Amino acid sequence: MEKSVGKTLPKRENIEKKYKWKLEDIYPKNSDWEKDFAVSKEYMSEIINFKGKLADSPKKLLKCLTLYSKLMSLTDRVFVYARMKKDEDNSNSLYQGLAGRAYTLMTDVLSSVSFIVPEIIALPENVLNDFISKEKELKIYQQFFNELLRQKEHILSEKEEKLLALSSEMAGSSREIFSMFNNADIRFPNITNENNEEIELTKGNYIKFLESENRRVREDAFNALYTTYGKFKNTLAASLLGSIKAAKFYASTSKYNSSLEASLDSDNITPDVYNNLIDTIDKNLPLLHRYLRLRKKALGLEHLHMYDLYVPMVEKSKMNIPYEEAKDIVKDSLKPLGSEYLSYLDEGFKNGWIDVYENRGKTSGAYSWGTYTTHPYVLLNYQGTINDVFTLAHEMGHAIHSFFTNKAQPYIYSEYKIFVAEVASTVNESLLIKHLLEKTHDPKEKAYLLNHYLEQFRGTVFRQVMFAEFEKIMHEKYNNKEALTTETLCHVYLELNKKYFEKEVEVDKGISIEWARIPHFYSSFYVYKYAMGFSAATAISNMILHEGQSAVDRYINFLKGGSSDYPLELLKTAGVDLSTPQPIQDALKIFEETLSKLEELIG
Repeated sequence: MEKSVGKTLPKRENIEKKYKWKLEDIYPKNSDWEKDFAVSKEYMSEIINFKGKLADSPKKLLKCLTLYSKLMSLTDRVFVYARMKKDEDNSNSLYQGLAGRAYTLMTDVLSSVSFIVPEIIALPENVLNDFISKEKELKIYQQFFNELLRQKEHILSEKEEKLLALSSEMAGSSREIFSMFNNADIRFPNITNENNEEIELTKGNYIKFLESENRRVREDAFNALYTTYGKFKNTLAASLLGSIKAAKFYASTSKYNSSLEASLDSDNITPDVYNNLIDTIDKNLPLLHRYLRLRKKALGLEHLHMYDLYVPMVEKSKMNIPYEEAKDIVKDSLKPLGSEYLSYLDEGFKNGWIDVYENRGKTSGAYSWGTYTTHPYVLLNYQGTINDVFTLAHEMGHAIHSFFTNKAQPYIYSEYKIFVAEVASTVNESLLIKHLLEKTHDPKEKAYLLNHYLEQFRGTVFRQVMFAEFEKIMHEKYNNKEALTTETLCHVYLELNKKYFEKEVEVDKGISIEWARIPHFYSSFYVYKYAMGFSAATAISNMILHEGQSAVDRYINFLKGGSSDYPLELLKTAGVDLSTPQPIQDALKIFEETLSKLEELIG
């Protein structure tokens, strides 16, 4: 039986077991976690014995790297379990404690292995090549060695790298403070819904309120959310500034010219790719304005406000999509990916990969995570909207990408780059929207889906690029030693919203504080990857639908790639070249074509 939507958030223990993920697949009991926690410390003590000896012989280097993989894989498992248990209910003091210990362990482990990279880099390239020729099992680390050599000038001495590793827990304090505030402490007022019922506003149901056909409900939710964040704006500004300072510290100590350059270099991507994205979207803002004009006309509004941007422009065909039905919809839409992909999807749906519903204290939003030695997991806060169906498809894209990678790659290449991760998730969303559009013959439903696709595009491309531009400005200001005050953050954010929306929208002042609730700003220069991924996914999904098995085979091989090559190179094997602005421009062309179809239906 589906969980009914209550008027207040349920406690964790009141959620049905079948809608909770099975973290016992990682550790059946906390005592098992404690055992691996202890083993990680033993491995850590053992790996120190290799310090200063990696140049002795190829066999010693291989033994060290083998132990390194075992240590990191086990520590990941300890860390992920503790954090995910905490995410179930951030107010649970037991798992706050385990998560804190896991964080400290990870810091200590990173410190203990900090000698490895500097010692490998100190080896002359001809000596390293000689080691590989003599010890065949070292060949598996070829890409790992290539990456170290590429970044050689940015890798510090052993002592310096150890200090950086030791500083990571401290540097992550801003993120931790924000997470605890945003997930455990902040409370929002009740909102009176369309039926005159008092319902607690949460981060999980906020968008559902903004999708309400009742404009008063949308406005009340918007004002309640941002008024609440506004009460803490100085604290949140200090927290975000701490994260910006940390990014600059790591960039400077690693001899990068900027935080942007440092962040992108981990993917072997240059700042011009980032800047080209912003420039391409900037030139195409008239397309966004055209869409907003249609929205204003369709809603019959003289003035469009920021809280009017999420309500569907046409009547919903279904006000609520039960979770069980959502699974069937996603499965049907992903049939073009083939039987192997679908078998993994079924396994995830049936065997405790997914934590479905919101409960008090649960981390907001959605993500996919897991460890090399277990199946992946997905956290949702499912509310029954069409957006939630797309979120399910999106996060299962991440999860199955991990499943393919972990089966195909050794641990050293199992952690694929975020850049390519967003491709896998967005291919699923692209196939889902096309499936839904083909399935319906109802003009109203088709219009609704076209509207939803345009909203996906607005949110994943235009909105994320606006975020990316905000990040670039803030980090540049700090880099130029300009003061970053609460007022600066609010002013820059408001001006960007005016640039993107003001030609067609009344830019409500409350939006100036939106930066304060965006978790991704604590992962510097992350959000641009959504827009890049969306563009690549658009191309790949089109190839899958038009070319069939050959495109599917290329795509599955891409999913198996992990980090065995650089992101742009992996994507080229799937048929997409993101080193140029062309895929972005091609995606914008599809946006324009979709917009024209919607204009024909409702314009």
